[in-house]
Amino acid sequence: MVENNDKKWFALYTKPRHEFKAALQLESEEISYYLPVITRLKQWSDRKKKITEPLLRSYIFIFADEKERYLSLQQLSIVRCIFDNGRPAVIPEWQIDNLRKFLNKEVDIVVHSGIVPGAKVKILDGPFAGVIGVIKREVKGRSIAINIDLLNRSVLAQISKNTGFEIIKD
Repeated sequence: MVENNDKKWFALYTKPRHEFKAALQLESEEISYYLPVITRLKQWSDRKKKITEPLLRSYIFIFADEKERYLSLQQLSIVRCIFDNGRPAVIPEWQIDNLRKFLNKEVDIVVHSGIVPGAKVKILDGPFAGVIGVIKREVKGRSIAINIDLLNRSVLAQISKNTGFEIIKD
């Protein structure tokens, strides 16, 4: 049996609009995955409906060893694994944990492409206490961005101007 110590988080790129199909395929192969989703209220001219959609389009995360990573790449909905410097990019577990914490809160979330520059901080109080992220100032107030650096995406949420922060030095 494979030890969990050999397993790491990897980001996989899926075919367009195949995130949920990829999740089903990974589940059928018993590969641990995480597909971050959000529920939005969509409005058409004649009705409103709650829609659950992937937070990061065309991405799904797997917690796998090398054999499982290779097996996941054989699934029809998976296009490729994200690479960094010629090797499969490993996503730090704290970034996956932050994303999960972030999505547990009921706030409006916006996804921005590109890395948001700024200071890395840990939120000390409020609904996001314990979350590590990057500060970005906006005209309307403060935001915290939880970066998944290797995907070139940032998840943003508005937070109170009174929220306490602790600067984290790398």
